[in-house]
Amino acid sequence: MLETIQIENLVFLDIETVPQTASFDDLQEATQKLWEKKSSFFRTPEQTGADVYQRAGIYAEFGKIICISVGLVHVDQGVKKIRLKSFAGKDEKQLLIDFSLLLKALSAKKNYSLCAHNGKEFDFPYIARRMLILGIDLPLILDTAGKKPWEVAHVDTMELWKFGDFKNYTSLELLAHIFGIPSPKNDIDGSMVATVFYEDDDLPRISTYCEKDVVTIIQLILKFKGMAMIPEDNISIA
Repeated sequence: MLETIQIENLVFLDIETVPQTASFDDLQEATQKLWEKKSSFFRTPEQTGADVYQRAGIYAEFGKIICISVGLVHVDQGVKKIRLKSFAGKDEKQLLIDFSLLLKALSAKKNYSLCAHNGKEFDFPYIARRMLILGIDLPLILDTAGKKPWEVAHVDTMELWKFGDFKNYTSLELLAHIFGIPSPKNDIDGSMVATVFYEDDDLPRISTYCEKDVVTIIQLILKFKGMAMIPEDNISIA
């Protein structure tokens, strides 16, 4: 599998998500009741839905996307370089429309596949679900419903690392550490994103964090393939 992966044919991405509203009290009553039911499967008997509402962002039905960062690798005069672009904002629908237009433009040029860490379980389906909820036509590259696993060409760095072992989860931060890749978590981590969004109103900080994850995924694929990492000087942001 690793030998067949062409890094220039991958669209690397990472998403940042938050709960639909800043607090549980801001939800519509019907949504509150549905969250109470959903959260009953993982909260303790002493906890209420409001107590665990910070976890709502990981569910497409109760969360929303505030940033998608994309990375592409290209070769310029024999040197590998990374181009990054982030779609971030409070208008989730416009963010997803802009991202969809990029995917369609890229697909018109050549046959790309998506790549993310835990992308098959989280990023790819989350994006697709949010697009459907918001009435956005799915780009063909995301329209995988009904396809068999071997018919989907997306690449998932966590799946590659498992080598068929599905018993545990390995974080991107841990893989970066053991492969000697600079940590993407040197400012904030996923647990802080909602606070930075709702309380600090700092989307640029979130975009930077998201872009670091994309770069880390690219460097990890290179490490998997026994190739040299791309130096920071060869990374540009659109």
